[in-house]
Amino acid sequence: MSFLSTATKTARGPKIAVIGTGGTFAMHARGPFDWVEYSESGVVHPLDTLLATLGELAPDVELLPVTFRSLGSVAIQPADWVELARLIRHTALADPSITGFIVTHGTATLEETAWFLQLVLDIARPVIVTGAQRPANTAGSDVLANLRGAIAAARDPLSAAHGVLVAMDGWLFSPRDVTKAASFELNAFESPGYGPLARIEPDARIAWRRGAIATRRGSESAWFSRALLEADAPFALPRVDIAISYAGADGVAIDALVAAGSAGIISAGLVPGRPAAAEAAAYRKAVEAGVVVVQSSRAARGVVPPQAFLARDGVVAGGDLAPHKLRIALMLALTFDGDSRADFAQRRERIQTILLAL
Repeated sequence: MSFLSTATKTARGPKIAVIGTGGTFAMHARGPFDWVEYSESGVVHPLDTLLATLGELAPDVELLPVTFRSLGSVAIQPADWVELARLIRHTALADPSITGFIVTHGTATLEETAWFLQLVLDIARPVIVTGAQRPANTAGSDVLANLRGAIAAARDPLSAAHGVLVAMDGWLFSPRDVTKAASFELNAFESPGYGPLARIEPDARIAWRRGAIATRRGSESAWFSRALLEADAPFALPRVDIAISYAGADGVAIDALVAAGSAGIISAGLVPGRPAAAEAAAYRKAVEAGVVVVQSSRAARGVVPPQAFLARDGVVAGGDLAPHKLRIALMLALTFDGDSRADFAQRRERIQTILLAL
């Protein structure tokens, strides 16, 4: 893997907005080795207080705390994604002097929030999402290192072309394929099949992987209307669920999801991307009921291309996106596809085109 280093100096110090959403990054542990149950302390530091205690990570950078709210990442909802994206966009429009954004986030759903932001934001400034595996007051905490890395990424001149990036453990990842692959290790984040986009050097330079400079960010955001962020009214994304296949799975869960009002279902199928035999009929019935079904795979490096059996059953191929990333993309595709009363087969084809282009 070859990397290209870029200088991070600017004519004057950059101004970076930092938005805190809680998570391990903001938590206070009960002792130096409280690496697992630290949430039991009940203490979550406000962002400005935390930043004040961390010291000068980059003396020539102005860090601007922006108020959001503290959310455990296991509690975050799609409505929170919309509000966060609106906050970033409104802040960028209100203050053109801001050169980049950092979002601190709990790691349980960090990759999902980053992917949503990648799909809807178009602000021509980098947004770096970071978190921590260990609270700041524990031994071996990664809070300082990850925040320093996020600052380095936010000020790098090549970051804006990528839109949103995830900064964890000295690496920069694409939200499209990054995933949390371990519970407690500091190097929990990785991009199976693709690898990181860049390495954050010890001196805070960014070493970009050669060939990773180009981005498809424009084509990603082009599919979705800006109306989602321009409006101030509450906005409800459609319900999309994930059903996991396993040996002996039947249609009970699928029928329940349809009954609960799912507009779309992601089938996290058996490798290489097929539902269990007893699930197939339930998926066909769901399609007949107007539910968009997308076939994915449980595999970490799974790929589901368009195939004859999918076309026969009216199921959309999910490509190489992970099931939880497909869910977010489908929520947006269903929202902005247009008139849901249009011919269902044609609508499904349009959604297929959107998903495979991401």
